[in-house]
Amino acid sequence: MTKTLIADFRTALISMIAFSVLCGLAYPMLMTGVAQATAPGKAGGSIVTVNGQDVGSSLVGQNFTDPKYFHPRPSATSDSDGNALPYNAAASSGSNLGPSSQALVDDVKDRAKAVRTENGLADDAPVPVDAVTASASGLDPHISPAYAELQVARVAKARSMSEDDVRNLVKKYTDGSTLLFMGEPRVNVLRLNLALDATGGR
Repeated sequence: MTKTLIADFRTALISMIAFSVLCGLAYPMLMTGVAQATAPGKAGGSIVTVNGQDVGSSLVGQNFTDPKYFHPRPSATSDSDGNALPYNAAASSGSNLGPSSQALVDDVKDRAKAVRTENGLADDAPVPVDAVTASASGLDPHISPAYAELQVARVAKARSMSEDDVRNLVKKYTDGSTLLFMGEPRVNVLRLNLALDATGGR
């Protein structure tokens, strides 16, 4: 009986070590190597570099507030003390507020008012839903083409550019549906804003 227990223990131990090495070391290293070889940019976090300087990731939004930039959708992330800190990548989360939440209703009303004010819209002008609601992660780097179009006039005026030139940049940085059928068209805010800076607009 003792020899059987020892044999069973040895078998279990060897199996645990073998599968730990295989699944916890060899497989992740293989997948990392394949990813680095086939898509090094994406495997490295899709870091965006300007003049040799890392300025962010195309996968993580940033809280642009200057009128000359396109603004992202709201973010519900906070700091370690619970204070609002938009696009805090160390605290990815949504607000977890449901449609019956009065706090969410109030937030949406306040955000809609702010969007209309900063873009010079009428008090009853329609506002795209992504302009007033946070994403599930709080880090969404994209906005809808409709929200981008709403901001074109403001950005063009702030940069002394024509609206058509700004609108053309929006179209250039609008990604289509993934694999032509998954998701909706979307605009990458960081890449669009960097392209605006590259045009030399004020």
